[in-house]
Amino acid sequence: MLMRFDPFREADRIFDELRGRQPRAAMPMDAYRRGDTFFVHLDLPGIDPGSIDLTVEKDVVTVKAERSWHEQEGDELVVCERPQGTYERSLYLSESLDAEHLDASYEHGVLTVRIPVREAAKARHIPVVAAGAPEPVGAGTSS
Repeated sequence: MLMRFDPFREADRIFDELRGRQPRAAMPMDAYRRGDTFFVHLDLPGIDPGSIDLTVEKDVVTVKAERSWHEQEGDELVVCERPQGTYERSLYLSESLDAEHLDASYEHGVLTVRIPVREAAKARHIPVVAAGAPEPVGAGTSS
């Protein structure tokens, strides 16, 4: 349903480290299918929901968000471990997902994207007809 490995993401991280740049903020994700809906949960702690930009282009869903903290005059920075800056992640969807009808919500620092499964990709029961039998096998006919 989703592309699990993005080779460019890892390469970007390595190049950023080599150049001495602050790496992009991490956006851990869980993804699963429940019935006829595919769910993606992305951790975005401390993000202003107004800064979240969710776009869909063909089969790619891109999430961008910004987290920043601004020092005030007189602040003495002791520890600065929380990543600041731009969060960005692209999800590559299979043709079985209906990207035109996805929706998203943000609660408790988690962005949840719900993507319906296309009708054509849903499981369906196929009746099996035995040769010479007028009814499908297992059709529930009584004798």
